[in-house]
Parts: sequence; structure tokens; C-alpha cells
Amino acid sequence: MARPDTAPPVPTDAPAPDVLPGLLTGTADREAVATDRSGYRPASLPDGVVRATRVEDVVDTLRWATAHRVPVVPRGAGSGLAAGASAHAGEVVLDLSGMDRILEIRPADQVAVAEPGVLTGDLDAAAHEHGLFYAPDPASAAYCSIGGNIATNAGGLRCAKYGVTRESVLGLDLVLADGRRVRTGRQTVKGVAGYDLTSLVVGSEGTLAVVVGATLRLRPRPDETATLAAHFADVGTAAAAAAAITAARLQPSVLELLDEATLLAVDAARGTSLRSSGSAMLLAQCDGRGAQADIAALGAVVGRFTPHHRSTTDPVEAAGLLEARRAALPSLELTGDVFIEDVAVPRSQLAAAVEGIAAISARTGVRIATVAHAGDGNLHPIVVVPRGESVTEGPAWEAAGAVFTLALGLGGTLTGEHGVGILKRAWLREEVGDDSLDLQRAVKAVFDPLGILNPGKAI
Repeated sequence: MARPDTAPPVPTDAPAPDVLPGLLTGTADREAVATDRSGYRPASLPDGVVRATRVEDVVDTLRWATAHRVPVVPRGAGSGLAAGASAHAGEVVLDLSGMDRILEIRPADQVAVAEPGVLTGDLDAAAHEHGLFYAPDPASAAYCSIGGNIATNAGGLRCAKYGVTRESVLGLDLVLADGRRVRTGRQTVKGVAGYDLTSLVVGSEGTLAVVVGATLRLRPRPDETATLAAHFADVGTAAAAAAAITAARLQPSVLELLDEATLLAVDAARGTSLRSSGSAMLLAQCDGRGAQADIAALGAVVGRFTPHHRSTTDPVEAAGLLEARRAALPSLELTGDVFIEDVAVPRSQLAAAVEGIAAISARTGVRIATVAHAGDGNLHPIVVVPRGESVTEGPAWEAAGAVFTLALGLGGTLTGEHGVGILKRAWLREEVGDDSLDLQRAVKAVFDPLGILNPGKAI
């Protein structure tokens, strides 16, 4: 796998620096990296931040941190939604956003090599120049980074067909907690040599190693796309239609659900009139040869639940519909402070989940807007509170906990793509069990025996 630079690694027996080069300790610097978009507010600021631009910066930081037993919080674009990149006093933030080079695109192999600070949308745009695309497509693609996507195993709009980030990561260039560099994985599409350390690191939320480079799988741009928008009387019916699409063995590349509260927020922010057509909306897209036939079959299923649906092959109209979905969270953020949850349930339980979330909102009096990657059962209930009110305590946090319990009760999971971070650790044992959690902590100790990498997160 190509390295992000050509400099030789620092010998592991070289003395660690007494003073950390590049450490910024000004209040403004520390405030800028103290937390993410989760709504979590740390009680204190980190001790400092290193803004890495080279692999050597990462190596130096981790060797220094190991020598001085200082916890390090790796950070990408700060777009995380589970407080996985939040930092407190006694910790140093390692900001990787400056490592933002696309090092190589090899069209013949359909592979890209990129540094962790590359924005997801920028990588996709670069791939488009070669007739390719990068499949993971978070709604935050314009401002989230490849490293953050790897840390949380991010999904997105296209994951219904193409899977989450793990399916697109072939190999990683890592720096371990003690400053050693390790390469995992391969440049080939197939490969089973040794344990799959690449997949282990993907989704580990910066607790095992720091990603400094990634070899990523690209895919051919589809010849055709066709898009469908359907409007429903209520969100439960929309969810039932999504489940029926899955039951009919149809596989759209995109299948997104937006409830009434979300539609109203998007309309207010963008000047659209989505809510006027119904209280809930499904947005579907099929791609590849036969996309129009596929969308027609999907429309036939949807037609059993609502007469209000239309399809288009116009790329401009389709882009507008997809942008409305991407605007859901920013639009809701204009109405108050938010905490976006990230539960997933079996797709057959999607309607029960959205109806249960509505009941929780009614019972607690907490406003909850729901969007979902309906194609894989991943729901994002968004708790909205008045500006300045905490989303991680009081009624808002009670409602969030009730949603977690609901998802687990339906055979689901606490997180489909945002990670556990700080905010969901209290529920993790309930999902995975004692033995599994103990095993995961033992794995963490092998990679990071001093426990300095992103402590208090994920597990």
C-alpha cells in the first residue's frame, strides 16, 4: 500500500521528545477542538491541540504521549454525532484535518489512496473525473472526512446497495499508540492473509490506532439513474412501504424516509413545499442499467400504500430531491439545539420503530424528528430542544434513552453508523453482553496497553 509520504519511519528506540512540537495551548485553539456536532458539552477544555500535516507529526505526538502518559483524542472534521472526538482537561487533541491530500487514484484498479483529512465529497468528486465514484455517502459528505468515516464505519444514503465504509476500505496505514507505523490490508479486492485488522480498526473510533492513510475501493459510475419521491398520510405507512420494498426483493441504491417534523423544517429552511404533499416522504433511487425498470417496479410496490408518487430521470430534479434529504439535519439545527440518534432495527420492524419513537415524543413532550436510511433499517431520531437547553440531560436525555431501549427491544442496535462515542457507552453492555465487552477491552489493551488513545469512548 502506498504510504502518505516518502520519509522513513522514526526508529522506535529513538528518545521521545520532552516537549511536544507544535502543541497549541491558546484558549481559542482548545475551544475549537473540544467537541463535535453531537450536542455534548465537555466540562473542561483539552490541554492543547496538535494540528498534524504530516505523518511525522502523528508519530511524534504519540511517542511523546506514550512517554508522558498523556491521553490523545484523534479528531477529523469534527462532524461526529456521538461525542467520539470530544476532549477534556488532561487530554491532547490530535487534529488530522490538515492531512488532506488525495495521494493517488488508479482508475484501472478502481482504487484511491487518501489521507484521513480528505473530505468525503471531495474524494467522490475526484473519482468522478475518472468515471468512478466513492460509494459511502453520508448526508454530511460535504464536510465530513475520510478518517472520521473510517473511525465510525459511516454509512450514508447509498449504503442500501453499496454497504457502509468497511466495504470500501481495502487497507490502512496506521500509527500505533507508541508511535510505530503499521500497514494493514491490501490493494486487491480480495485477500485473506492473516487476521482482518483493517476491518477491526474500521469503526473502532480512534481507540486502537490513528489512521494516517487509506487505500479505498472505487466503483464505476452507473450508466443510468432513476429517482422516485412518494408522499404518505403518515410516517408509519411510509415505513411500511419501505419494508414492503425490501420484502419484494428490490434493492434501490437509495431509500430514505423523512417524517413530518423534518419536512416542515426543510420547507422552512429551503423554501420548498414538501409537507404540502403528505406527512411523510420516501425518496428512492435506482442506478445501473435497468434503473428505469427497477424504479417502475418499486413504484408499483409504493402504489399499494399511496397514490402520491412520481419518478424522474432528470439529474437536476433528482439532485434537488437528494439535497432536500441532506438538508434535514442543518434545517432542524436552525430550529433549536439537537441530538441526532442513530439506532437500527431489522427492516421488517421499521414501522414499529417509527411509531414507537412518535409515542416516546408524545409521552415525554420532547420534540423528535425522524429521518431514516430505510433501505437498511437505520433510523436517525433527532431530539430538538430550545436553544441553549441541554440535550444530554433532563427530558431530552430521558427520551433518547427510551429510543435506545426501543431499538434494542425490536432486535436492533444502539448505533448503525455514528459510533458509541461517549453518549451511548452506558447502554453498550446491554447490547453486546459481558463476555463480548470484556473481549473487546482485551483487544484494546493489545493495541494500546497504556490506554491513551481516545479513552472513555466506544467501549
